[in-house]
Amino acid sequence: MSDPTWISVLPPVLAILLAIWTRQVYLSLAGGLWFAWTIIAGWNPLSGLGHAIDGAVNVFGEAGDARVIMFTLVIGALIATVEASGGVRGFVNLLERNRWVDSAKKSQLLAWATGILIFIESNITVLVAGSVSRPLFDRYKCSREKLAYIIDSTSAPICILIPMNAWGAYNLGILESLGVENALGVFLQSIMYNFYAFVAVILVLVVILTGLDIGPMKKAEERTRSGELLWPDATPMIDEDVLSPPPLEGVEPRARNMFFPIAAMVLFMPVGLYLTGSSAVANLGADMTLQAILAEGSGSTSVLWSVMFGLAVAWVMLKAQGIFTIEQLVKVGLKGAGALVPLALILLLALALGDVIQELGTGQYVAQVTAGTMPNFIYLPLVFLVSGGIAFSTGTSWGTFAIMLPIAVPAAATLGLPLAPFVAASLAGGIFGDHCSPISDTTIISSMAAATDHIDHVRTQLPYALTGGAIATICFALLGATL
Repeated sequence: MSDPTWISVLPPVLAILLAIWTRQVYLSLAGGLWFAWTIIAGWNPLSGLGHAIDGAVNVFGEAGDARVIMFTLVIGALIATVEASGGVRGFVNLLERNRWVDSAKKSQLLAWATGILIFIESNITVLVAGSVSRPLFDRYKCSREKLAYIIDSTSAPICILIPMNAWGAYNLGILESLGVENALGVFLQSIMYNFYAFVAVILVLVVILTGLDIGPMKKAEERTRSGELLWPDATPMIDEDVLSPPPLEGVEPRARNMFFPIAAMVLFMPVGLYLTGSSAVANLGADMTLQAILAEGSGSTSVLWSVMFGLAVAWVMLKAQGIFTIEQLVKVGLKGAGALVPLALILLLALALGDVIQELGTGQYVAQVTAGTMPNFIYLPLVFLVSGGIAFSTGTSWGTFAIMLPIAVPAAATLGLPLAPFVAASLAGGIFGDHCSPISDTTIISSMAAATDHIDHVRTQLPYALTGGAIATICFALLGATL
């Protein structure tokens, strides 16, 4: 639509309302997608449905979008392979064998450090950190609520700061589908402005080092020190198969089966950027610097190559150890890929919705309406808080990114403001709301990994999350004042 009107705002609003009402991100994204195409089709709902289906199919026609969807499935295969190989269990055994933790504070620091180092994917971050630290927390009388808070605050906030994982690939895919020039560069710039993620991680460290226990967390710590592991009416969310998936029968747990595949994936990322960047600048002369070549590299291609390289390293190692057959490796990989099909579906709908919202000109309309009506220091906090509200209501940061980025990015472009701060505010808000939400999958899995009552985890974490949100809001306002 060449001249966007207020009608262009209706599809994302519908997606938001459906998300709040149904708490189903799939239905919400699909509803917004159908409604947007219905508007374009002259308000014909049947024609809109047909166009919506075609719009979803056309996502695969964009090479960058198809790569990101493939990445989601391959990362699932890698996670499953690492677990089945005994890599996670071996890492846990290594820590326990060396007795690097001998106090309550060190057990908390271990949980914090593990959450930062295992950044491959938020759920495996939570599960690994919980499996490593839970016995030590019980031994040194630290509350399981504190463990759940620590691992929850070093999962999504860390993953959003790393471009070479599923989170980075997902958001790169959205940015590239929006036509953002040098999407990887914009995403990398946004990392330094993701105030909530930094505050969340640093605040946890401050709490550990100073013993800053406030509100319900203070009561939980006092209870645990008195000898009560949980509140009398608590129902711990624990599932041994989810917390510590056993290696395949006969497989010896070895830390290197986790370390080398993940290291290979991370280290191959700049190689992929160099290879794709070299191809892109091949006709521009031989004087291009390394930085310029990396900047021209394809983020979606590089992350796909990286995770496939990590999976290949894992397969070669396990086959060389003589304990896995090719058939077993394929079966494990397919099972892992199947586990992340729901995320791939979210990605597909998100990219399709982003495409049609861009065609409607929603972001441009919002910018035109608000231009000159608000000072610059209002825009970024507003984007942050709206994103937080959506994520809190839906329990999903990824769905929030899909709704907010197609609005915030064009709005920033129309206002003539840099894109990176608006991308950061959208992403930070999604993490903030997800961190506070009791229906967030990461929050639920954190309760499971810590073997604590879910509501107790939400109650004890909320004061810290709200503190971080307030600090981030102020930081975005100060940043907006400088634009």
